[in-house]
Amino acid sequence: MRPTKSLSALATLIMAMVFGLLLSSPAHAAGPAYVALGDSYSSGNGAGNYDSASGSCHRSFSAYPYLWKNAHAPSSFADTSCSGAVTTDVTNSQLGPLNASTGLVSITIGGNDAGFADVMTTCVTGSDTTCVNRVNTAENYARNTLPARLDATYNAIRAKAPNAKVVVLGYPRVYTLNVFCVGLSDTKHRKIDEAADVLDSVIAARAAAHGFVFGDVRNTFNNHELCSGDDYLHSLVISPSWESYHPTATGHSSGYYPVMNAIS
Repeated sequence: MRPTKSLSALATLIMAMVFGLLLSSPAHAAGPAYVALGDSYSSGNGAGNYDSASGSCHRSFSAYPYLWKNAHAPSSFADTSCSGAVTTDVTNSQLGPLNASTGLVSITIGGNDAGFADVMTTCVTGSDTTCVNRVNTAENYARNTLPARLDATYNAIRAKAPNAKVVVLGYPRVYTLNVFCVGLSDTKHRKIDEAADVLDSVIAARAAAHGFVFGDVRNTFNNHELCSGDDYLHSLVISPSWESYHPTATGHSSGYYPVMNAIS
């Protein structure tokens, strides 16, 4: 056989082997088994596109857990988050899908324990003094009572999902400050934002103590709070009223999802 023919045959054989390897190589592995837990900021209350089967839990297909699921194709996915949930609700009724095979858990929780809904109602309907006093009560709760409740919930998650990466997402500030805004006073705006900072600091500290990853969404919501002119949050909604002061679909896609995606 002439050298040129030998080289040609060798090249053909190599190419055949390469194509064979490419065709036989496995597809990309599925993402980790993922379970979403938490309250209305997890379920997507306010994002529209609701799963009718979720009832008053108001789970949205536009919420950050579904956005992550659609982008990463986890090997399995369960969403037990529910609007209005407090820490004990997570522990008592949301942990069913967790097991030793769970690879990723996400959660927002603690806002309802601290009385977020009542804070907003009080500040919308009451005086500056009444608002400030109610926020002070919520902050004291967050600092002194909430840590133990978070610890119990985080311990329960770890016990049920010992191998999972747990992503704890915080809450955004509600108002952009130092701008003209019809509605609540500047005093109320500042005090409500202060409460968000207190709540996030407590949640971040307890998440770190358990080896969980904290996702701070205040940066992605920066300049997109209420009064910004490019709001990622609903203001007061008449109907359905439960969407008030919750992230919009854009709040989930541009506020929560980028943080979740970056740290998961």
